[in-house]
Amino acid sequence: MRGPGKWWRGKSTPAKVETYTRGSFHFFAVMEVLTAGLPVTGAMPSELGGWMMLAMCAHAVICALVVSRALDWVRGRREQPVRLLSTLGATTAAVAATALAVVEYGPKGDDVDSAAGSVFSVVMFFGVGIITLGVHSRRRVCVLATSFAAGAGLFVLLISRSPFAALGIALITLLGSGFFAFIAVFSVWLLKSVYELDEARETRARLAVAEERLRFGRDLHDVMGRNLAVIALKSELAVQLARRGRPEAVEQMIEVQRIAQESQREVRDVVRGYREADLAVELAGAQGVLTAAGIACEVTGEAAGLPVEVQSALAWVVREATTNVLRHGDAERCLVGVRVSEGRVMLTVENDGAAEASDGGGGSGLAGLRERLAAVDGTLETGRVGEGVFRLVAEVPLAGAGTGVREVTV
Repeated sequence: MRGPGKWWRGKSTPAKVETYTRGSFHFFAVMEVLTAGLPVTGAMPSELGGWMMLAMCAHAVICALVVSRALDWVRGRREQPVRLLSTLGATTAAVAATALAVVEYGPKGDDVDSAAGSVFSVVMFFGVGIITLGVHSRRRVCVLATSFAAGAGLFVLLISRSPFAALGIALITLLGSGFFAFIAVFSVWLLKSVYELDEARETRARLAVAEERLRFGRDLHDVMGRNLAVIALKSELAVQLARRGRPEAVEQMIEVQRIAQESQREVRDVVRGYREADLAVELAGAQGVLTAAGIACEVTGEAAGLPVEVQSALAWVVREATTNVLRHGDAERCLVGVRVSEGRVMLTVENDGAAEASDGGGGSGLAGLRERLAAVDGTLETGRVGEGVFRLVAEVPLAGAGTGVREVTV
């Protein structure tokens, strides 16, 4: 069974922010009952206190439902919960008005007035703040907070005939509900921004892959386009000559054969150049990409002098490991090191953002790397080495390397 810590670490950064946001606003509903609902039962007569407590619990339940539905709407998972928002607004106004009426017409006593005032404040502030989660624009948020403040002031003026009390209640409601509305607006903005940044990072990774595919396509087109056109023309000419019984048809087909063989060689050169990545270039690229993504990246080691086959295999390891850190992890720091010792080259990639989807369990990406390393008698090991730390280690034998150890910062 997965523990709470493992469940939390397995979430991406946007998912963590969303979980924290939902939990915070759901906690408002709990705090509403604890801070205002329970004191009512002790301060008011049992029957009145029971009804007020029941009203507070109903309001808290509706608030919790609005939090879930509104945040789902923010994430685009469902339609705007207009009816539920209206229900919460009506319930908030009704409970708040009841609390003010208790102050004016209910049992006398400082405890009763204090408890009723707490009910009014908590219900009004939390209610407006949670309704804000499901509102489109900031202008509507301002109208919402102002409307509730004006309504509270007008209600107090009607039941107490005191302009000063009405003005005081209106100002208190405006400040309190405005503060919680600001919290809601900021939370929604933060949640959207985190998801947009994550999508932008994913898009950047896809664009990098697409750019590489386009480059390979252009190279292949440049090599094959002209040669295939010449082969087609010469083949057509050979057909015409053969139909006429001309001996030159043989020479044309020999030329077609030569061009085809040359094209085959050029294609192999293009594919070889595509597959044989340069380790130094990949190390520098990994450091630049991770730094741009806000991940502190330290690269140590020396790629110069390594055989082409070894560089190519390790370069693909660096490329795949960098992609995994960007896509699947939640890293703040990444260490990449190249070390040559006792005739073997060791590449280590370590980051502090281990996640469940880090492809460490035999995914297609790492499976492909194992195949590449196997071609040069190399090995690949992956796994967690500490609390939230993921390490990838690739080793390749280096024929002719010295037994000393060399490690130089790039």
